[in-house]
Amino acid sequence: MTFATKNFDTEPHAADTLLFATAPCPLGRILVARGTKGVRAVLIGDRADALEADLAARFPKSRLLADDRAVRDDITKVVRFIEAPAKGLDLVLELNGTPFQHRVWDEVRKIGAGETVTYKELAARVGSPASPRAVAGACAANPAALAVPCHRVVRSDGALAGYRWGLDRKRQLLRNEVQI
Repeated sequence: MTFATKNFDTEPHAADTLLFATAPCPLGRILVARGTKGVRAVLIGDRADALEADLAARFPKSRLLADDRAVRDDITKVVRFIEAPAKGLDLVLELNGTPFQHRVWDEVRKIGAGETVTYKELAARVGSPASPRAVAGACAANPAALAVPCHRVVRSDGALAGYRWGLDRKRQLLRNEVQI
């Protein structure tokens, strides 16, 4: 899987402008929001209004502008990834998070399509072997579904758990990747 990710920020952005759009996809609907340097959010849901409310809650100080043209290419890449995960997802990301969250997200992006790791294994990979719950929290805080593929992280017994966008979507994403 290819990821072109740069510009991880540890500080929330001041009152900036995010351009966003929603679109139908095999998982329901997606919302992609872009800042000046890259994609700031990829959200999955059932309704555009709920996705927009989620975006507003995540970025309360940002000016949100619907702009289909500005994010058209990003949305196309995300939908293509859902349909054909083996081709990878090449997005420049501009994500806010703590240094720990960034370590977790960086490590998650190394998990290949069709592979899974446990929260415990991921905790060890980021140098915090006693902190699988903190790793799960970082996955839950991930603002870029699919671009940071937290759906590839599972419980120690291999069971699916803890996917912010629903276990049915997590199951479907993993099923799509196994078929590659």
